Amino acid sequence: MTRILKALDAAHRERLLRIAREVNFPAGTRLFNEGGHADRFWIVRSGTVALDMHVPGRRPAVIETLGFGELVGWSWLFPPCVWHLGAEAASPVRAYEFDATAVRLMCDDDPELGRAVGHWVGQVLAHRLHSARVRLLDLYAPHGSGEPR
Repeated sequence: MTRILKALDAAHRERLLRIAREVNFPAGTRLFNEGGHADRFWIVRSGTVALDMHVPGRRPAVIETLGFGELVGWSWLFPPCVWHLGAEAASPVRAYEFDATAVRLMCDDDPELGRAVGHWVGQVLAHRLHSARVRLLDLYAPHGSGEPR
């Protein structure tokens, strides 16, 4: 997984962190639900967040668990800005929270920052898509994904 410390150079990280606010979530808190409006995102400072997917007739399937330095939420960058997964604090979480509109405006004003953020989020998205595929195959395919755990 591409963490922000590796994905963005120091100047871009610093610009983003200037508009972040520190938030805390107790274990069991829903950060967002699939289908809701994606108007913010988080970078985990401590704790873990479980990404899940609605499965009709079953409990939500946990796709991936995120920890320190990882991005929670990518749907804010792509219109219509609707969450494609759900997220819940699996343990107490401390995170930086970002207003998506403010970040998109920063990216529009600084094309270099916009490219860097777009590349970072694209890497995260590719990883999440692969994780979702593997997890769903493990859960529902007759012989699983075939990938080692």
